[in-house]
This record gives sequence, structure tokens and C-alpha cells, in this order.
Amino acid sequence: MALCNGDSKMMNKVFGGTVHKKSVREDGVFSISVDNTCSLFRGLQKEEIVLLTHGDSVDKVADGFKVVARSGNIVAGIANESKKLYGAQFHPEVGLTENGKVILKNFLYDIAGCTGTFTVQNRELECIREIKERVGTSKVLVLLSGGVDSTVCTALLNRALNQDQVIAVHIDNGFMRKRESQSVEEALKKLGIQVKVINAAHSFYNGTTTLPISDEDRTPRKRISKTLNMTTSPEEKRKIIGDTFVKIANEVIGEMNLKPEEVFLAQGTLRPDLIESASLVASGKAELIKTHHNDTELIRKLREEGKVIEPLKDFHKDEVRILGRELGLPEELVSRHPFPGPGLAIRVICAEEPYICKDFPETNNILKIVADFSASVKKPHTLLQRVKACTTEEDQEKLMQITSLHSLNAFLLPIKTVGVQGDCRSYSYVCGISSKDEPDWESLIFLARLIPRMCHNINRVVYIFGPPVKEPPTDVTPTFLTTGVLSTLRQADFEAHNILRESGYAGKISQMPVILTPLHFDRDPLQKQPSCQRSVVIRTFITSDFMTGIPATPGNEIPVEVVLKMVTEIKKIPGISRIMYDLTSKPPGTTEWE
Repeated sequence: MALCNGDSKMMNKVFGGTVHKKSVREDGVFSISVDNTCSLFRGLQKEEIVLLTHGDSVDKVADGFKVVARSGNIVAGIANESKKLYGAQFHPEVGLTENGKVILKNFLYDIAGCTGTFTVQNRELECIREIKERVGTSKVLVLLSGGVDSTVCTALLNRALNQDQVIAVHIDNGFMRKRESQSVEEALKKLGIQVKVINAAHSFYNGTTTLPISDEDRTPRKRISKTLNMTTSPEEKRKIIGDTFVKIANEVIGEMNLKPEEVFLAQGTLRPDLIESASLVASGKAELIKTHHNDTELIRKLREEGKVIEPLKDFHKDEVRILGRELGLPEELVSRHPFPGPGLAIRVICAEEPYICKDFPETNNILKIVADFSASVKKPHTLLQRVKACTTEEDQEKLMQITSLHSLNAFLLPIKTVGVQGDCRSYSYVCGISSKDEPDWESLIFLARLIPRMCHNINRVVYIFGPPVKEPPTDVTPTFLTTGVLSTLRQADFEAHNILRESGYAGKISQMPVILTPLHFDRDPLQKQPSCQRSVVIRTFITSDFMTGIPATPGNEIPVEVVLKMVTEIKKIPGISRIMYDLTSKPPGTTEWE
């Protein structure tokens, strides 16, 4: 028996069916029709909301199989009940598939006959046993960010080993939030964890890494990267930060007169980190989405030498929170919003020049048609046919309705952000939407789902607060990880999170990155005013698995007045041009912008 998750095509082909490539990809959340008499879909409605990420589909169904789910006229599920074989052309394992857990429960318990004896409690005991076996009487250096993952990892180490074996170090990399390092130290001391705090901002700002050089004769060669404070590439930023953490960890080991070969490095690495980094620990087939700071080349080398302890490597964020509670950690620490190891460094979009490729004008024209669809249908255009080919009749009716009621304009912003499309890394444009009307958030969320589906070179869609943008920026403010830039973002982040906490809605939002972009709006092109200001993005994110998720819709998951208060306070910070709101689900946009 088998559940072929997300690749029913392979199952169909193996049993003699055929598969063909579609002219249109299905990426995002869709409603599919299911046959709820099928064992896999028992207890579900006839229409279900699921996450689809594919560009090809079952053509001829294999003998012995029947179609049990459809997305329009595309096959979304097949089954051979007698052989207990089921293929789902969607992702039941993610939070965006509303009843995915029911589907998995049906398969595991009713079809496969499994029982629920695999619990967090017995996984905790297994982690402790593994730590004891691996470490013996050696020492373990654990790098604590103060976030949920590293704190739970430290608590597990303390449970498994003698206290004198665990060396807890918090490295302030210069990219922490306002007063973050101080509060981390205080919180950990309350738990009885003595932590050594190291201020290493200078080492990180000036850190470098080695990068491969492509060579015609295929001879492997390396080059030294630019220093971090002069780097614009998000991948290089992450690698430099990860390598610098390891270098400083080695310095700590030297200062304590310990032998490096007798010290293990412990990390709170989770399974999603390894999957997105395409680590072999998680999968031999995963595509690189982004290199996590705790899975760089140096870390992988230490891992191969058996010197890295990662007790949470098979856990997801929700499971880590449950484990933290089991270990007796306080709720305010366990339910904290995640904060990435590279911190604010990956929340500054660094750039020296605008990102404008040859597809920029055509994509902008498509966006104009979408934003003014009710008028565009009266003026036939070849690009209008492309829009219609990528949308259903229902989508087009909704577009007509939205654009008849609201005056919108949509355009590309000349910057790149990281996304995930078709389970692969994407690094491309952001679409901005502005309006002279009050924002209708449900309509904007609909557009944010539709636009990346039509234009695969767009990873994100943002709403731009304020009056309509008359002249979209076509250049950028040169931006690097300098102390002034970081201090601007630190203040914006502080204001936004303060307001969220005071509103009582922090628990409803899983994470809220605040991002600084090199964009200066509202300049008169005739005056040739240089780009010197920057703009801030508020990225609310709601998820249960941190692999997929949705933005919080103002007026629904978060009050409109809370968002507007954030906008008002951030706008007071010197050097801020506009505030934007990220409307994008994951996929196509990753949680972070880099």
C-alpha cells in the first residue's frame, strides 16, 4: 500500500498511464472536487481547499486506477482501492491544505493500519538517549539565539548531560532586535541556564566566506567573498554569517583551553531548515531554496566528522513547542515568534543597482491589464489573451468585479526577493499595488494569489500604503548592512512588534518579519531627485508547520487599526519613504524576503 504524495504522476506512469506537461502551472491554493466515497477522502466535503505545485498532469489514467480528485479538468488524485494505492497531486502534509490531516489520518490509520504510539514523549526519551550515547563525557558547545529552537535544544542537553558538560554561548552578531541580547540572557538565567554572551558585531560585519568559482576546465577553485557589510547576495550573506558563527565558536573553545576534537557543537536545527538548505540529512533530492546559517559548508564538514549534535533535526516548529512545554519551559518563551539566526541581516534587501531585466516592460503591461481588467477587456490585446489563458472564468468574473469597484494600479518594483515556486528556489520580482480607494483586503489577497500564478517571474505582491503611486521607482537607494541602515530597521521592527504586543494579537500571528527595502517613492522624475530614502514592509505570517502559510488579512486575523497604527509610527522614522504590506502566501513567497 502507498500514498504517493504530490507525485501521483509517477505512480500513474509506473502502472502504465501517461503524463503530459500543461501549458499553465498550478501553484498555490485551489479548490478541488473529491470523491468522498474513496477511503482516502472519507469524512471530507465534495469540495476541498488544497495546495497545488505542479506544471504537468496525468493524461491517461493507468488500468485499475480511477480519478478520485479533480482541479477543474486536471486530475488531482487517483486510486486503486483493491491494491490500496493512492496518488495525490497536491500536498496533504501542509497547513494550506485545510483537511490534510484528515487525509493523512485516513491513510495511516484506516488504510495502512498504523497506531498512534509515536508521541512527543517517546521522541524526547529517544533524543536524550542519542545525546548521551554520542557525547559520553565530552563537552558540548551550544550556540543560543534565545529563540525557541536553540532554547529547547539547550534544555534537552541539560536534561541528558551533567551541567558542567554544557557550554551555552549567546553570540550577539550585531543583527539582533532592540535590547534582544539582554532579554535573552535574562530569560535563560531564569531557567537556570548560565549563558556566556559574546559581542561579535565587528567580526560579523567584516566576515567573509569562500565561494566556488565556475571554471571551464571544471577544476574546483574557490574565491574569498566580499565582506558582509559590502555583500548584496542573500545566499552569500547567509553563508558568511553561518561560517562566522563557527569561527567564533572555535575561538570560544580555544579561550576555554578545550581541545576542539573533544567538543561537540550543538544546534537547534529543524527539519524545514535542512529541507530548504537541500541538506542530505533531510533529502538527497531537495532543491536549494536558501542556505540556512546552521547548514553552511563549514557546518556540513563538521557534521561529516561527527562533531555536530542536532537533536531536533527531525522536528517541525509546532512539535518543538510541544517538546518545550514537556521540558518545563515557560509559555512566553515557547510561544515566542521565531527570529532567524542571521537576524536583521536577512531583513535588509541590499542592492547597488535596480533589478530590471528584459521581461520588465512586458510584465508591467500584464499587470496593467490585471489592475484595470474591466476596461482592458474592451480593448483586445495579445497580452489580454495571455491573462485569459492563465485564469478561469470564475477568476475573470472576480477580476471584473474588483476592477469595476476599485481604482488600482499594479507595477513591478526593481528589486529581487527569494520565493519558492514548483518546490524550487526562485529569486525575482515584487509586484506593488496602490490605490486611491481604501484598501479592500479580501480583493487584494485574491490578486496576490492570482498574479504569481500568471507571472512566474513574480514572487511577491505587496500593498503600498498612501496615495496612488504615480511614478513607480525604477532605481534603488544603494543599501548595505551598515550600522545606520540596521538601526533604521531595528527601530521599525521595535515599533511594529510593540504595537502588535499591545494589541493582544501577537498570539494570532505566527511570525512578523519587518523588512527594509532600498525603494524611494514619490520623486518627481523631472527634478531628477536621487534615490536616498528606503521603504519598510510588514510581513505578517500565519502557519502551523512553517513550511507553508498565509498572510494575516487586515480586518480578519488582525484588526485594520493595528496595521494602520504600525504604518503611522514607522512613517515617523527619519529616512522612510513608504510602508508596504506583504500579501503573499508561502508558496510562492518564502516567510523571509531573503
